[in-house]
Amino acid sequence: QVQLVESGGGLVQAGGSLRLSCAASGGTFSSYDMGWFRQAPGQEREFVAWISSGGSGTYYTDSVKGRFTISRDNLKNVVYLQMVSLKPEDTAVYYCAVARGGIRTSKTAYYSWGQGTQVTVSS
Repeated sequence: QVQLVESGGGLVQAGGSLRLSCAASGGTFSSYDMGWFRQAPGQEREFVAWISSGGSGTYYTDSVKGRFTISRDNLKNVVYLQMVSLKPEDTAVYYCAVARGGIRTSKTAYYSWGQGTQVTVSS
């Protein structure tokens, strides 16, 4: 079974950038569609971005379009989330997970969640 470990979070000022990484071990990473979610305190975990197994297909929630980019390196077994023009409302714990095939935005369609990485954007 695949295990996921996120990294790259931190504290950044509004307008700044961060790149999150999600390293996978076990399973066949190159066959998995992957996604990023985030969860702010007291809120539901929400979908952020999805990428197809080969990397050619991507999908974003409206609030991050044009600012976030999801990508992957199937040789390194890593999926990335490049975030630019960060806003205070992007503050959350960010998680990666494996999608059950196809574009999925519901957290119930994902499994093998990582432990998350904290992103804090100060105003």
